Amino acid sequence: MYSFDASSMIHAWDNYPISNPHFESLWQWFAEQIDNGQFGISKIALDEVSHKIPKCGEWLKNNHIKVYPLTPRSLLTAQQIKTLLGILEEEYTKGVGENDLFIISIAKETTTTLVSEEARQNNLPSLKSNYKIPAVCKMPEVGVTCINLIELLK
Repeated sequence: MYSFDASSMIHAWDNYPISNPHFESLWQWFAEQIDNGQFGISKIALDEVSHKIPKCGEWLKNNHIKVYPLTPRSLLTAQQIKTLLGILEEEYTKGVGENDLFIISIAKETTTTLVSEEARQNNLPSLKSNYKIPAVCKMPEVGVTCINLIELLK
């Protein structure tokens, strides 16, 4: 099962427009995967998508995508990850933000593969607080599989 970050849904919507007949089968496949329960999205990511691209958010809701809520357990996991990254209070740097931590922790809780377009960092920054979503997911203490949209389609 897969959980989408807002970046991947927005990337798909922008680069493979549903209105383009060439991508009709892609969006049919997306709808089938949603219907089969294979694709879900955190409430936080869905809210981001709906805010940035209302039509995409509507499409996801109309297709009844499974929406993963923020739970007390995922809040605790997000706080643990924040501590691992050395982020104090609200002093986020160039890496993950608060919503990213929630999205990662929900993927961990639901044991889903996270689909994100966040940049892969081949050379990890010396400050863990500068880690992007894929690097955070890869940390042994986090252990979430993270792929991008193209990897999902392959």
